[in-house]
Amino acid sequence: MDIEVLGALSATENGISITPTAPKPRQVLALLALHADRVVPFSTLMEELWGDTPPRSGRTTLQTYVLQLRELIALALEKGEPQEAEGAGERRAAKDVLVTMPGGYLLASGNGRSDVRDFEQLAGIGYRTMDAGDYAGAARKLGEALTLWSGTALADVQAGPQLEMEIKRLDESRLCALEQRIEAELCLGRHREVLAELTVLVNRYRTHESLHAQFMLALYHSGRRSEALDVYRRLRATLVRDLGLEPSAGLRRLQQSILAAHDESAAMASDSTRTVNTAKERLAPMR
Repeated sequence: MDIEVLGALSATENGISITPTAPKPRQVLALLALHADRVVPFSTLMEELWGDTPPRSGRTTLQTYVLQLRELIALALEKGEPQEAEGAGERRAAKDVLVTMPGGYLLASGNGRSDVRDFEQLAGIGYRTMDAGDYAGAARKLGEALTLWSGTALADVQAGPQLEMEIKRLDESRLCALEQRIEAELCLGRHREVLAELTVLVNRYRTHESLHAQFMLALYHSGRRSEALDVYRRLRATLVRDLGLEPSAGLRRLQQSILAAHDESAAMASDSTRTVNTAKERLAPMR
């Protein structure tokens, strides 16, 4: 089974969609797909569907949704090519794909592809490559990971409490990979190349200090010192107004370093260390 959740929900068996159109069965499939090959407890599924107040018939209704999903799986199995099982030409049954386990259900992906699993593997390689100082390799691998996203995770699924939590987790993972890919680009001196992307990101994440620090550095090293300082002023105003907070010490030092710098060449010479999170590792050399 091939599973995609990094955008619209898609699950296919033998190349045939098993994604239901009804909202509740879609929620069930989405949660099972996110945890493919692992047991999802009945209680977790019921909380997703009905929150803290499931109906008395909740367990029976959940079973009905599972039966509907199995019907779609059975149709896909019938239309697809026969599955080889230990050398025999036997087909898998729907109950072997969506398995009832003690305490819950399990969606067996077999040898199928999962975009979440692929993203996590590629991002992990990218992080390790970054730690090893191979910035070009890190930018490439993290870029590959990010191309797996086609929009907000599960964009077309009505999300309950469990899926909302998972969507937030995935969005944070995506943002972390994006931030690290930009960091790798900055370490390679590609300041102008990331300006357009950072312009969009700081408008989307108006209180994200690390992205603003990266934007300030990219602007500064592109010869746009006054604009870099404007970014700091706008961020500070937003933080004070919306959160009642001042910028972090690292970001304040970055601003002071830009203010104190007399020429761009001195700052460019200092651009040899990474600016993960608050760009602290570049602040001292820039003074």
